[in-house]
Amino acid sequence: MNWINDAVFYNIYPLGFCGAPKENDMVQTYRLDKIYDFIDHFKEMGINAIVFNPVFESSKHGYDTIDYYKIDCRLGDNESFKKICDTLHENGIRVLLDGVFNHVGRDFFAFKDIQENGMSSIYCNWFHNIRFDRQSPKGDNFSYEGWAGHYDLVKLNLQNDIVCTHLLEAVEFWIDEFGIDGLRLDAADCVDLEFFKKLRHTCKSKKEDFWLYGEITSGDYNRWANENTLDSVTNYEIYKALYSCHNDRNYFEFAHSLERQYGNYGIYKNLYMYNFVDNHDVNRLASMLNDKSLLNNTYTLMFTMPGAPSIYYGSEFAILGKRTLHCDYDLRPEFNLNDVKNPNYELFHHIKKLSKIKHSLEALKCGTYKNENIQLEHLCYSMRSENQTVFVLLNQSNEVRNIGFDAGMSCVLTDVLNGNKKYNANGYTNIDVAPKTSMILVANDGSFTLDFDVKTDTKPVKKQEEKPLEQELSEEEITLGKYRHFKGNEYEVIGFAKDSETCEKVVIYKALYGEKETWVRPYNMFKEIITRDGKKLRRFTKID
Repeated sequence: MNWINDAVFYNIYPLGFCGAPKENDMVQTYRLDKIYDFIDHFKEMGINAIVFNPVFESSKHGYDTIDYYKIDCRLGDNESFKKICDTLHENGIRVLLDGVFNHVGRDFFAFKDIQENGMSSIYCNWFHNIRFDRQSPKGDNFSYEGWAGHYDLVKLNLQNDIVCTHLLEAVEFWIDEFGIDGLRLDAADCVDLEFFKKLRHTCKSKKEDFWLYGEITSGDYNRWANENTLDSVTNYEIYKALYSCHNDRNYFEFAHSLERQYGNYGIYKNLYMYNFVDNHDVNRLASMLNDKSLLNNTYTLMFTMPGAPSIYYGSEFAILGKRTLHCDYDLRPEFNLNDVKNPNYELFHHIKKLSKIKHSLEALKCGTYKNENIQLEHLCYSMRSENQTVFVLLNQSNEVRNIGFDAGMSCVLTDVLNGNKKYNANGYTNIDVAPKTSMILVANDGSFTLDFDVKTDTKPVKKQEEKPLEQELSEEEITLGKYRHFKGNEYEVIGFAKDSETCEKVVIYKALYGEKETWVRPYNMFKEIITRDGKKLRRFTKID
């Protein structure tokens, strides 16, 4: 088994997660340092891999890249991101980045050179369909191909070896500098497959277990994921089935989709795909389900089906978010653990259990899928590995359902999702499943149990008893003078200002040692209280 078989992902869209300005103000800040405050949260959920959507310098939303070699100044810098990656790795959490190689932004250096030098630019062949006999929709004295008609996103020419070298050397830099463990390939269906072959060779030469998965919304996944190109893809085919089978009260939709992918004659049996119920491009699950009481069942499906489950930041608490015709910012909100609106702690604890179960059961990591009993409102399927059989039972109806299935030879079925309750089985077995609930039954000799740490399983993320301490510490206002960052570096606050676009108050401070650079950080972030190793402390502490 590869590490991916044991992976439980957490997906973060950093610019939204950090509340960064929607347009790059080119002001150096360290908003992504807030990730340190989430490490205990990740570990509590059993998260062992994080996918960061774009983190490199861009003009607006991250997918309009300016510089593949520089962390977006709205998030931090290369040094601060390296420390983040090192800390995540120290805590057993792998790091994957978003590889945006199909297109760049209009502020990318090669495109700006064409704007300045026209036909004499040495970069004319870096992009698709550059023509100087017409203007672009943006008013340039030449035309070019924009991704999917979006002319802020300039399509790269990946058949140009120099372009490929620029991108591949960037990836090598990410591996060497940040130690990343994999890549999500944006708009993979638009990328030249020959480039993916080169990318695979580059990455696997650096790290044999490096994992590459592509964003594919439709088509035959085997075209992009095979022994020559990518390792896997986003499982968009099942994404829809996960929520619509509950909205339509029709488990046939999910079961037949899984049979098509992973059954005896499944077309993707050799792919371990990236599974999700929502992400930065689609509506939040809690906004899509007609019956919110079926959230738990939806996550049970995702965690027990073949593939790697992924939690989109904030959705562990069932936060809402829908895209509109012209805007998808609601899908990508700023997120802080101490300010979750109407958190669904029941779902949060359910996900923690599912994660522990996923990590613990061989059959869920590398087993084969088989439908056992399919009805509109209830379902049973099995996951079988060489040494283990697991039965997953779900009931989305409003009444108790008696679900029958062939449990095989005489055994005990232990429901690890619901207190290790045991059922004796001998051949065909019937078990009552409560309304709108699920079971995960492990076939064994009667000795198998899966225990959850009581403290971990019941502790709310937002500790009420700590609120007075946090309020007391936060009363200290920032003044001119010397401060020590919690990592040890010392700085001097030399002034205050307001952001010209948002009117947000910022602190101007300079390093006291080294190159003595001057920095800017939001005032509220400068004075905030953070948590390290279970202790509350200031991000910056006054030292004079």
